[in-house]
Amino acid sequence: MSKYMVHMCASLAALLLVAPGGALAQSQILGPPSSADPASTQWTDKRPVLTAASLVFGAYDPHGDFTAERHVSTEHLFLPWEDVELASLSDADEYARSRGRNLMISVEPWSWDKDSRLTGTDLLANIRANRYAANMAGICQAAARLQSEVTFRWGQEMEDPDSRFVWAGWDPADYRMAYRQFVTQCREHIDNASYMWSPKGMAGLEAYYPGDDVVDSVGLSIFGFEPYDVANFGRPRSFAEVLQPAYARVVGFDKPIYVAELGYEGSLQYVTHWADDVATPDAAFPELVGVVYFNDREVYPWPDGFGLPNWRVASDVVN
Repeated sequence: MSKYMVHMCASLAALLLVAPGGALAQSQILGPPSSADPASTQWTDKRPVLTAASLVFGAYDPHGDFTAERHVSTEHLFLPWEDVELASLSDADEYARSRGRNLMISVEPWSWDKDSRLTGTDLLANIRANRYAANMAGICQAAARLQSEVTFRWGQEMEDPDSRFVWAGWDPADYRMAYRQFVTQCREHIDNASYMWSPKGMAGLEAYYPGDDVVDSVGLSIFGFEPYDVANFGRPRSFAEVLQPAYARVVGFDKPIYVAELGYEGSLQYVTHWADDVATPDAAFPELVGVVYFNDREVYPWPDGFGLPNWRVASDVVN
């Protein structure tokens, strides 16, 4: 059975895609072209505007678009807990440390090999029987050998029954048990990791909260797609409009809040507004401390035929 490499935020990809001398100046404040420029009819770079006053910012960056950006403090990785080559974590660690960044590791409790993937029912039965103890130990032992600070994000977006994730829509008590099992067993191998509970932000998420003792922060998934907004809400929505209901559902847990997955796509005007807003502190969201951009194309089709939005900050025009 094949082993999958960790999906890294740009570790080796950055070395391959960013040629010497091609990196952006680190003192530059980055963002999309101004909509005030009459020559600008289509964006070529929609990355969030980042300054020293911005929220904590991170990225899942397989294309290396944020390699030289000095205001990035978190590298986001994805890995399954089955059929994964954990040695690649050391590459991500070296990449992060060389840039003064920490690691956020999203652990997905399945295999990325669709032929080996269990149903949600079978996965849950195996978790109840503690059949993944070795998988969890392997991941957490590997993380303990890293020099970067590590935050684990286990089993994200669990409250969405229409999600592609087989653990989504479990009975809340079953999810809480599984999440707690991961944290409890991981703490046996690494004593300085943090743990993020990461619902999508939908109604009913409260039932899946696993407890203050196993949650250090809360992560949300916030995406803005202009065609979807117009079709379903009659107009484009702002970052604050999309964030507000999800934020309101989790602020009562009294934990630091992150947007653990962020993306936006649309016209120049639309992406300009989002790029200006997503990393800017807002008094309406005092517990929001950071955002983490998902810098790639969507991997699961949006409903109603909206396809796979491209969240990547650099357009094909400049690639």
